[in-house]
Amino acid sequence: MPNIATVLKEEITRLVRKELRSETEALKKASGRYRSDIAALKRRIDTLEKQVSRLEKAAPKKAVVTGTTEAESKLRFRPDGFRALRKRLELSAEKMGALIGVSAQTIYNWEGGANPRREQLAAIATVRKMGKREVTARLEQIEAESA
Repeated sequence: MPNIATVLKEEITRLVRKELRSETEALKKASGRYRSDIAALKRRIDTLEKQVSRLEKAAPKKAVVTGTTEAESKLRFRPDGFRALRKRLELSAEKMGALIGVSAQTIYNWEGGANPRREQLAAIATVRKMGKREVTARLEQIEAESA
């Protein structure tokens, strides 16, 4: 006759295995779902990356400037002239910065004597050629794009 302790131990082991199997089965199913979801997301990322690369190829590319052109080398910058331009166009530093693509603090620095970069000089030259109506229209366009 077997020992009652051994029988009890075997029964407990059997019940524990049964409970563990039911618990791990749910985890295995969830893990399988997560893996399939991850695989689907990876496939979606791949297709989106392909679409982006196709769109980048189709989009017109900006001309790369290798050296300074004659027009760029003739651009001059004077802080008091820049300040006068801003006052003539009745623009705040913030709006002038939005037009050129810099911060209001940069505008104040330029008016204080700092020199803008070559790309920014070209943008300033473009603003110099604009009138009040053109500036207002361009600012409205910039605000619409950012909204």
